[in-house]
Amino acid sequence: MANVKFTWDKSQTPIALSLKNECASKLNDDILISNIRWFIIFRWGVISALILLHILALLTPDSLIQFRIIEENNWPIAITLVLGIANLLYIFALDHCKPGKFNTPTINLWSQIIVDLICLSVVVHYVGSTATPAPFFYILHIALACIFFSTLESLLVAVIVSIMYTIVLLTEYSLAIQIPQSILIDSSVTHDGISKNLMFFWMFALDILFFTVWYLVSRLSLVVRAHEIQLAEAYKRINQAQQEKDQYAVLMTHQLKSPLDAIRSKINLIKGGYCGEVPSDLKETLLKIDLRATNMAGLILDLLKLQRLKETCLCTAEIQPVNIQNTIQKCVDKLTPVINTKAITLNVSLGNFIFQGIPDQMEILFENIISNAIAYSHKNGSVEITSDLNIKNKSATLTIIDHGIGIDSDDLPNIFNEYFYSPRAALHNKASSGVGLSIVKIAAENNNLHINVASEPGEGTAFTIIFPEIQIPVSAEEADSTATFGNSLQQQ
Repeated sequence: MANVKFTWDKSQTPIALSLKNECASKLNDDILISNIRWFIIFRWGVISALILLHILALLTPDSLIQFRIIEENNWPIAITLVLGIANLLYIFALDHCKPGKFNTPTINLWSQIIVDLICLSVVVHYVGSTATPAPFFYILHIALACIFFSTLESLLVAVIVSIMYTIVLLTEYSLAIQIPQSILIDSSVTHDGISKNLMFFWMFALDILFFTVWYLVSRLSLVVRAHEIQLAEAYKRINQAQQEKDQYAVLMTHQLKSPLDAIRSKINLIKGGYCGEVPSDLKETLLKIDLRATNMAGLILDLLKLQRLKETCLCTAEIQPVNIQNTIQKCVDKLTPVINTKAITLNVSLGNFIFQGIPDQMEILFENIISNAIAYSHKNGSVEITSDLNIKNKSATLTIIDHGIGIDSDDLPNIFNEYFYSPRAALHNKASSGVGLSIVKIAAENNNLHINVASEPGEGTAFTIIFPEIQIPVSAEEADSTATFGNSLQQQ
């Protein structure tokens, strides 16, 4: 049996950039916030590594001497505490403080970079500014600044890195003059001309490397951002074209609706005998016309409904408590004539729970899935609607199962696409408009619902709607016992 999980996240928005000019381009606050959280996660990893380093220094101190780390120094603990406290402050500023003049993503990110560079300078001093590759970690901050900041701001980061590394070198050189055999630097290096030349060599070489990396990465960042701007503009044009297409479709739908209603009205008059006696062969023709007109009217209503749901995506809809059991009952009552026509046995067994959603859209979602289950069931078949409540996690699932024609595994991933219907479905239900599940998709997206679909050709299909957070209107013991209604709705 093929099984596909469909999820839709309205929070995903196209990348937006703030671009006054090429040198001032930078990512917007939403992108910066996501990267601030990434920095925080990465910093927890660094903190864990420092803790392991300190534990190693306590267990096997001699093994760290070759890396210029002396076991008597407690700098790993100090750096760990500083980074840990800073991380907690960053998280507090993001999650619990209101955005303001002094609490912006840019200021948060700048503070992280400054604190990290200070801590890194301390590490470089104790590990070794010339004897180990530790100074090359400065390059990471320059590259990240080029990606997340404007060109001028990233240049400022490169200047700060150069100044900090110079301070570290000067500090070690001054210590070398005072203590020629200092344990903080190479014991072979003294305060003579070789030590001074070595210091200037590293200062000059690393500064060139820092600014070279800044120039290359900043140029690449500008190119990438220019392409992102082009993509954002293309996305905007595509959205505008889609809206114009939808508006034109709605206009044409409205224009078709009036003459179609007039045709159906005239047909009903003729069928009712108000226009005189109608020959039997003409009656058969009128029935076919009426059937086609009814299908066309259903398509028009579906298109109007689809457009209304799309427009709801662009504004804030009113979220209200929705009693799922009552909503399902309303859908069943509305679909009872169709159920009786096909002699479908509908078994409904639902727990009573409430979901915060858009009431009319929830009803549309359930009605479309249940009507599909009925439409693609065989005559005298059965449809089951069941629920599963997880009281501990305050979540629930609702499953609608039919035993009809099923869906091919190749078609299953596309069922929520607009105007899509498989050849198997078209043969079974010629009145299908191809937009019913598109309506379900938009309603599910607007209500933050996920849907799992499992199907086997010839065996049937199961739609499972996942409710991430629910409310139980009764006690836990009563909610655990399932309320049942409509156990057997059959043709009388």
